[in-house]
Amino acid sequence: MDLKDKKIGFAMCGSFCTFKKTLAALEELKKTGAEIFPIMSETAASTDTRFGKAEEFRKKIKETTGNEIIETIKAAEPIGPKAYLDMLIVLPCTGNTLAKAASGIADSSVTMAIKAHLRNNRPVLLGVSTNDGLGVAAENIGRLLTRKNMYFIPFSQDDYIKKPNSLVAHFDKLVPAAEAAVESRQLQPLIG
Repeated sequence: MDLKDKKIGFAMCGSFCTFKKTLAALEELKKTGAEIFPIMSETAASTDTRFGKAEEFRKKIKETTGNEIIETIKAAEPIGPKAYLDMLIVLPCTGNTLAKAASGIADSSVTMAIKAHLRNNRPVLLGVSTNDGLGVAAENIGRLLTRKNMYFIPFSQDDYIKKPNSLVAHFDKLVPAAEAAVESRQLQPLIG
């Protein structure tokens, strides 16, 4: 399925070590001709880290998408009633956001966007980035895998020696995973 002219929400959570890869994946998604509406969790939008300044990331996201960033619960809530997104992508999706999505909690701009978007029976594509993906977050991944309209970008362990429970999405698979999710399919293989 072609993503040209699709309206896609692109939400980022606070896995700061993946932000540069996330921006590169966002640029690839933009090349498909999709209209992208950026969303950042309050933490992702405001926290300077050793991986970069929040304002620099925000500026790059606005330049890439051409749209203002949704960064509050209030701004994310209309995603549901206005039903303007064909798909919502969450990349990076932290263990914290996985847990909240699995439990239906909407206490941030990203989790509100997920909850609001799901009411329209449209796909949510998650790009896992968590140090406990094979630990406590594994239960939440399993719960989300069984949910209607929830899909994952294929993922694998990123450092099985130093961080044996850590999982990270294959950022280079974002576009094919999005194309599959628009067709209500999980891109395979999921793990590897």
